[in-house]
Amino acid sequence: MKTLQIVCAVLLLVLGCSQASAEDSRELVSALKQGGHVIVFRHGATDDSQKDIYPLNFDDMKAQRQLSEKGRDMARQIGAALKKLGIPVDETYTSRLNRAIETGKLLADKDVRPVDALTDSGAGSAAAMANPAGGNAKAGLALRELVNATPKAGTNTFIVTHKTNIADAFGREASDVQEGEAFIYRSNGSAPSAFVTRVKAAFWIEQAAN
Repeated sequence: MKTLQIVCAVLLLVLGCSQASAEDSRELVSALKQGGHVIVFRHGATDDSQKDIYPLNFDDMKAQRQLSEKGRDMARQIGAALKKLGIPVDETYTSRLNRAIETGKLLADKDVRPVDALTDSGAGSAAAMANPAGGNAKAGLALRELVNATPKAGTNTFIVTHKTNIADAFGREASDVQEGEAFIYRSNGSAPSAFVTRVKAAFWIEQAAN
């Protein structure tokens, strides 16, 4: 029975990524202000001239692809928009790579909690794509477990990770996730979190301007 529940949870998350949300933007923002959601961001735009050097040395910034100035500015603007909209955040979990850590700090305006399991499961390969039942199943499961964890009452949880990890967790339908894009899930207590929608980076800024 437990195995069946896990399979059903995975299918719900995978199928959810391909479904359009019934909530309009105003209702979505209103719901997020009440807390109880988990928002999974892909890190901001990066400098493509830089490459990750393996094995990873998390203390060596020159051996990692970093946020570009465009990526920093966008993350900073999203963070300011989230604050203006009054969307509360408690924990922010990130990959251990600096581009995710920096994105998380700019989004939440507070310290973050780097997690090994959120670190790029594609090992720097642009061709490393999703297969929830394949070689990156462990990374996918780790992300889904964080998504299914209930946020502190009245707050939301932010997660900042990578394209491959998002695809590992939610299937190939999620493998087109853009830098700065977010997947939003509503906590369901002991049940798997429910997919709400996915939004582009500019969504937050547009809503804060209205």
